[in-house]
Amino acid sequence: MRVKKSSSNPAKLKTVRPSGKTDDSIFDLIYDIARLVPKGRVTSYGAIAKAIGSGKSARLVGWAMSAAGRVKPKVPAHRVVNSAGLLSGKHAFKTPTYMQELLEKEGIKVKNDKVVDFKTRFWDPALELV
Repeated sequence: MRVKKSSSNPAKLKTVRPSGKTDDSIFDLIYDIARLVPKGRVTSYGAIAKAIGSGKSARLVGWAMSAAGRVKPKVPAHRVVNSAGLLSGKHAFKTPTYMQELLEKEGIKVKNDKVVDFKTRFWDPALELV
């Protein structure tokens, strides 16, 4: 997957998927990146924002993750945390502990709503996208 910025409007981004199909929805682009986060790893709202070329849009990524429960194919929103490793989006899950439960099922330890060993569990989408 490649990310293209429109030269005339940097806020309008396109995803060029391996199939060659493009998509104009910023939420769809965010979801595509979140789907790339490997099991047992986490990324941050800000890291996804930077990967789409909009580094100051971490809040937009948060809004997308809040709506991810209604999206198909599924989006592993539980793997997206804040820049300190806090489960700041846990309120968007079906129970207050469900985000933590999903992470722990993948082998990620969480203590006091924070990913233990966040730096080694962190996955940077900017290093994966061309």
